[in-house]
Amino acid sequence: MRTHLGTGVVLLIGVAGASAVILGAFGAHALSGRLDARGGELWHTAVNYHFWHALALALAGVAGAGRPRRLALAAFALGIALFSGSLYALALGAPRWTGIIT
Repeated sequence: MRTHLGTGVVLLIGVAGASAVILGAFGAHALSGRLDARGGELWHTAVNYHFWHALALALAGVAGAGRPRRLALAAFALGIALFSGSLYALALGAPRWTGIIT
């Protein structure tokens, strides 16, 4: 089965993967020594799930078609934004209630 990926889908997958790498490197280098132990754990967890969501985006992009594919892509993109995003925010000192989003 051959699946055509639109430019937008390829861009979404690329941005998701690249941003996971960039944020991982940022946490390892720029935030090293600036985050406490809990913040470092949160950052690491956020990057880990960010990578998994990016991989899931890529798989959903090539495995599905039509509306189910669009829903899967939206769900995984939203997962990166809400789940990983709230963990990144918590690591940087956001209020504890931000954890509700996670």
